Amino acid sequence: MDFTVALAQIKPKLGCLADNLALVEDAVEQGIASGAHLVVFPELAITGYFLRDLVPEVALPLDSPEIARLVKLSQRISIAVGFVEASRDYRFYNTAIYLEDGAIRHCHRKVYLPTYGLFDEQRYLAGGDRFRAFDTKFGRFGMLVCEDMWHLSASYLLAMDGASTILCLSSSPGRGIAAGDGLGSAVAWQRLTSTTAMFLSCRVLFCNRVGYEDGVCFWGGSEIVAPSGSVVARGKLFEPDTVLSQIEEGSLRRERISAPLMRDENLLLTVSELRRIEMARGAQNDSW
Repeated sequence: MDFTVALAQIKPKLGCLADNLALVEDAVEQGIASGAHLVVFPELAITGYFLRDLVPEVALPLDSPEIARLVKLSQRISIAVGFVEASRDYRFYNTAIYLEDGAIRHCHRKVYLPTYGLFDEQRYLAGGDRFRAFDTKFGRFGMLVCEDMWHLSASYLLAMDGASTILCLSSSPGRGIAAGDGLGSAVAWQRLTSTTAMFLSCRVLFCNRVGYEDGVCFWGGSEIVAPSGSVVARGKLFEPDTVLSQIEEGSLRRERISAPLMRDENLLLTVSELRRIEMARGAQNDSW
């Protein structure tokens, strides 16, 4: 079905739960007022990103009052938002949840926690262990958190599980200079989202935050990418913005008819070859 999405490119404050929750709730109300059916927020929108030792202080269980407030709001508009989740066994996860019709419909725990460059997530957070598509009123979705999307198998698994829309919640810092004096990380992400959408014949809704934390700049540039790989709408760089656009079911249908890549994908062959590679690697390791 057709629906309208709002990407809320916000500027969270590090460790300030109350302020960030108010910011999220305000953006939700703006999404409702603009006629959106779904509002998507960045990675760790409720908590901020470079938390380090603050992680246990800001982590929220899924049944916390803060999350309950957003669940209630989802009776009026669907919501995808990121935060630090505290599990019942006292682990902490970089989590994205999808809320709809007053319920938590899906919970994705970030699988790939970067530990290179300026990133050190694995020191403070536990990693997720699955990629699962899920049903929404707008079709079958999949959710990834930032680094997850840089591992091609993650998007592929979601597509094989039936996802026709991939939500990527991100906190990507600005890094590097690309040809033509463009921002390196922005150019890299734009290539990634376009390529993913094109080869999986799916929509990509990429929401990235803005603002500064510990001297690190987050660049924004949130975008809605059609199944053809073309950009439908893109947010501003370095400042808060709302990217609002209608998602048309017809564009997905046309792309999958004209380029039936997903129809022809041989999942059994892929699984067979991965098992062969796994066995070969195991035999090689045993020989050492």
